[in-house]
Amino acid sequence: MRKLHRVALPAVAVFALSGLALPADAATSRVVLDQGHVDVIGIAFEDGAFNVHVHDDEHDIEYTPTQVQLVAKPGSEVAVPADPQYSFLGTPGARAWVLPQVQDPELLWPGIGSEEVAAGVFTNDSLKVDVVGVSGPGDLSIFTTDAFGAPTVLVDSGNGLPDRINTSAGGHLHANWAFEAAGTYQVKVRVSGTLAATGQRVSSAIATYCFKVGQ
Repeated sequence: MRKLHRVALPAVAVFALSGLALPADAATSRVVLDQGHVDVIGIAFEDGAFNVHVHDDEHDIEYTPTQVQLVAKPGSEVAVPADPQYSFLGTPGARAWVLPQVQDPELLWPGIGSEEVAAGVFTNDSLKVDVVGVSGPGDLSIFTTDAFGAPTVLVDSGNGLPDRINTSAGGHLHANWAFEAAGTYQVKVRVSGTLAATGQRVSSAIATYCFKVGQ
């Protein structure tokens, strides 16, 4: 597993090297990530336990979720489509802030990555990512879209949680992360799986992610 950065000071160095400005209102204890490829939910399994982290793929650095502020910049704002398939986002024409499934170099590109989990450790290599809580000024939806633009909703905090995303050892998933109001959100996630060797079900501690949206 990559080395986790557990102190705040390197955050300044990361931004200096990347050419990104550290926002003036960012807490000094958090690294601000607002563009590029980031595995928001990075999953490893080591020494019999899950490690759920944030992997900044752009700089190949891992952080604990509490070290990071993830940002949906004002440029992620969109209008909810008139298509009834998108009613889970609200009324047509309402505003939402979407971190997209397909990379936009100006925005954060959030992934769910389990490349650090070896094949054969879990039954059928199956892993479960449960979103167990969302607090903030609006609802959060995580959904994929197909080649025709039709959505498949994976998570919708507006109709109750937990919601489950199925993934696998060695897997990688990108989806749209949609927030229905500007403001700050706390998103709570737990990862679980069944060990192939023993049939024991193991779960991670709940990881809490902070998102700043549209500000």
